[in-house]
Amino acid sequence: MIKLVAPFNFIPRDYQRPLWRYICQDKENPEARGKRAVAVFHRRAGKDITCFNIMVTQSFKRKGVYYYFFPTYKQGKKVIWEGITGEGQKIIDTFAPEKLFTRDNSELKLTNKVNGSIIRIVGTDDFDSIRGTNPVGTVWSEYSFQNPQAWATMRPILDENGGWAIFNYTPNGENHGKTLYDNALDRENWYCEKLTVLNSGIYKPEQLADILRECIDDYGEIQGTAIYEREYLCSFSAPVMGAYYGEQLERAEKENRITNVPHEVNAKVCTYWDIGVGDSTAIWFVQFIGQEIRLIDYYENSSFGLDHYIKVLQNKPYIYDEHYAPHDMKVREFGSGQSRIDTARALGVNFKIAPKMRLEDGIDAVRRMLGQCWFDKTKCEYGINALKNYHRKYNEDSKTYSEHPDHDWSSHCADAFRYLAVSRKQKKTEGLVYQDAAPADMMLGINSYRSYPTDDVPSYAQF
Repeated sequence: MIKLVAPFNFIPRDYQRPLWRYICQDKENPEARGKRAVAVFHRRAGKDITCFNIMVTQSFKRKGVYYYFFPTYKQGKKVIWEGITGEGQKIIDTFAPEKLFTRDNSELKLTNKVNGSIIRIVGTDDFDSIRGTNPVGTVWSEYSFQNPQAWATMRPILDENGGWAIFNYTPNGENHGKTLYDNALDRENWYCEKLTVLNSGIYKPEQLADILRECIDDYGEIQGTAIYEREYLCSFSAPVMGAYYGEQLERAEKENRITNVPHEVNAKVCTYWDIGVGDSTAIWFVQFIGQEIRLIDYYENSSFGLDHYIKVLQNKPYIYDEHYAPHDMKVREFGSGQSRIDTARALGVNFKIAPKMRLEDGIDAVRRMLGQCWFDKTKCEYGINALKNYHRKYNEDSKTYSEHPDHDWSSHCADAFRYLAVSRKQKKTEGLVYQDAAPADMMLGINSYRSYPTDDVPSYAQF
């Protein structure tokens, strides 16, 4: 019989113990153990070794499937399977796996020899691969860099089976990571902690000065300072590295153009799509009112056919004008000989094809258009966060940015928005117009809506 002592070759540091106790330790009443935890920890605080050992320990207490999520499968392999602690010990060896677990290196899977529990490393860039499964414990490492749809998929399962979830990450701008942190602060049944280098005690003041100096030497003063504030001071307000639209969206926030944007019932709605095959499909719902471009709604999902997304359109209370899609809608399927544009037409939607434009020119068109955009902060929350996170790929070795975007969870949303930017000159506004506000009013966020009957429309700008 195997005698268990948990944790095994790992002893939590003082600042790691509150999170450990919240999830693991209530011997008198196991059901009272915490179920939801947000741990915003600074870089090198040992959050993954802590959370992985929590998961290992919990796998003995309840038989089930446990998922350790990373933004990508490759990153999970690098951090957990190949990662080495500051003391020179491999993370995967901190719990004596040869005695307690069967290890499958090809699938990054551990099988508990005592009760059959399974622990797997999963990348949320391919979270559809675990749809329909029933995990009882999850860790979301670097959640601020992950596709938030994965948590939306897993949450109902954990709610139903009483499972637990830990979110550990450093900030990545004011995205879904900040939203989760802010919400957790207001929930009594959530553990929430922000740990910076100023209160963990890991670094001495002179060491922190050296770290800041190295960041500035490597990345320049502005970017290096932002990296230090984000990675070590856990600042959500530090800008996302290489963000394409950060400056424009920050201006929209200051001008109160990310607010409550009502649907004008007498004006038609246009949609702009990025359509994935075995991948996410993103849809922006837009009204053109005078000089304004109003983003009134957003929808994204994956692993569904066109019929699903067209039903989504039909179930919304909008009167539609035009629908735009990318060029690959015209590609014919090998088996049927039909294109997706043919399939959509058969389902009742006639797509127009967005003008083809170089990626760089399309991104520039978005930047120029964003000054006219108003976003509904509730219905478009996911889309706004994706636009904030859309960024150039960064090469850590050469310390340079790629000319191309990093293809992650934000890409489909940003692509659909780019199709809006390159198509808008073809769109004429109809029905309702916006009573232009003076620049000062716009800066104060005064939104002066005025409706006109469709047969008495004043002159308006054409796009």
